[in-house]
Amino acid sequence: MIRSSFAATIITMLLVGCASKAPIAQVSDEAPIPVTRAAARGVSGGVFSSDALSLTSDARAYRVGDVVTVILQETTQASKRAGTSFNKGSSVGIAPLGALGKTFGKTGFDASADRSFKGDSTSTQQNALSGALTVIVQEVMPNGLLRVAGEKNMTLNQGEEFLRLKGYIRAADVDADNQVSSLRVANARIAYSAKGVLADANSAGWLTRFFTGPLMPF
Repeated sequence: MIRSSFAATIITMLLVGCASKAPIAQVSDEAPIPVTRAAARGVSGGVFSSDALSLTSDARAYRVGDVVTVILQETTQASKRAGTSFNKGSSVGIAPLGALGKTFGKTGFDASADRSFKGDSTSTQQNALSGALTVIVQEVMPNGLLRVAGEKNMTLNQGEEFLRLKGYIRAADVDADNQVSSLRVANARIAYSAKGVLADANSAGWLTRFFTGPLMPF
């Protein structure tokens, strides 16, 4: 009895300890970007090491695991306008019937039709994103391109902001301050989203979205 009571007490303490651990909340809906680590090199025992930083060399990223700061300079603007109009009219008339110089009452017939349509549409969109994001070199391609990826999560007093960037850069485009413009990122995938009180205030309600959606027949 003593052993069984002691075992039951230990199991109860373990269950309470496991239940007290709260799950970690994920800020982003996407899976976090895995950090690629450079392969460890063997130690030859010599004085020279290829991984050592030189006093005369700069700190530009060129290896797996290095970091580089991407300066966000994204600006897009699009405008489109379309207009259509047409007008069509037609008429037909039949004279009153007659025979031997006489007409038979109101047998004449007149018909006319007039149709017209005019449509005009204008669409304008402009987006801008500025700031900076430090990313990690994930892979060095055979031609020298650097595949970079990084993300940033910011928890503010009125919500959360999430920024993610993926793409390829050239080592030659990285300046002496270890920075590169986002305009130099190839196959760039930049995602910026936010959630919280401010983001909810900028979105329409479900009933408003229904009346302005494609399912509304009017």
